[in-house]
Amino acid sequence: MARETRPLAGKRILVTRPHAQAPELAERLDALGAESIEAPAIRIVPPDDMQPLDAACAAAASFAWIVFTSANAVDAFLQRLAAAGGCDGRLAGVRICAIGPATGARLARHGLSVDLAPSDHRGEGVSAALRAALDLRGTRILLPRADIARPHLPDALRAAGAEVTEVTAYRTVAATAWPGAAVRELLDRRGIDAVTFTSASAVRAVAQSLGAVQAVELLRPTVVAAIGPVTARAAGQLGVETTVMPSTYTTQALAEALADHFTGTPAAHSA
Repeated sequence: MARETRPLAGKRILVTRPHAQAPELAERLDALGAESIEAPAIRIVPPDDMQPLDAACAAAASFAWIVFTSANAVDAFLQRLAAAGGCDGRLAGVRICAIGPATGARLARHGLSVDLAPSDHRGEGVSAALRAALDLRGTRILLPRADIARPHLPDALRAAGAEVTEVTAYRTVAATAWPGAAVRELLDRRGIDAVTFTSASAVRAVAQSLGAVQAVELLRPTVVAAIGPVTARAAGQLGVETTVMPSTYTTQALAEALADHFTGTPAAHSA
């Protein structure tokens, strides 16, 4: 029998992404030889009040720019726009800014081109990229995003003179049936080699399920992989140290970073 040579062979890796998104990362990990364990810690659900989102969809053509900060925001906004009669013509003349490669890829799936993709994903960086493209004073910008999104981006845009309309496109909530007891047992007996986090909300949901103190203790012996600095910062605020973080904030890069870590490849991807 041929010896398994894939870089993650024999590694059991926990995937905490939402149910609809977990397979994308799990399949990448499995292709590298891992045994992925899907345990979605969060769910993506509609806003409590759809009226503001519907109003934004109705007025979409009046904005100069729409800034999408995540693939979830793209899906939520465009699905609601389609339900209201489709985006044919509604986004004509509206320029689109995508933060992160996954967001740009999701827009492409919907048949939309990206006018601006800032390399710096922080609020200040996005604002600077937009300022370099145009005078933001009086520019109407729509920002559809999560209910728990940080204020840095709209604050930076308003500081540059833009007229920003923020609208909740979706909510991130804890999963209703997260297998906390099973995960706790696996972590306790060192049955998981790595835990992946692709959002700050997933970090917080896992910590809430396991208990803040217990989460730190249970995660300390394992590899904690965060998709980017915002997620790693959320883990750090809870006392959880990030072991691996890719230089590009995508699931492919995250899987490759874990492969590099476990094979001892020099730390291009290590946190």
